[in-house]
Amino acid sequence: MEMKGRIILKGTVQEEALVTSMPISFYGGVDPNTGEVLEKGHELQGKSVKGKILVFPTGKGSTVGSYTLYRLKKNGVAPAGIINRECETVVAVGAIISEIPCVDNIDISKIETGNIIRIENDVVTLIQN
Repeated sequence: MEMKGRIILKGTVQEEALVTSMPISFYGGVDPNTGEVLEKGHELQGKSVKGKILVFPTGKGSTVGSYTLYRLKKNGVAPAGIINRECETVVAVGAIISEIPCVDNIDISKIETGNIIRIENDVVTLIQN
């Protein structure tokens, strides 16, 4: 299955998806040293974003979240790619400065945790479910 979206940062990556229906706050919600989701009550709490294609509806929280995403990348624990329903400014800036392929305007309800997903610029392909 292929879905065409909007490029936030072009690139090609193929990895396992980590999916949530909840918005993510990188600042305070994700540990920049380990990649673990820390936000209490979040459905990904305790899971690591490291090396995954992180699929979530939109970001939330402080503009420091962009820098937190950059720190994740510098520490080697960032997601390999990001797919959003709607990418807001904090996530967009974070993806761009961290050079993480990112695409939005995707129906994220069609992707499940564990799916192998390929991002190639504005096309998201479900490789294996």
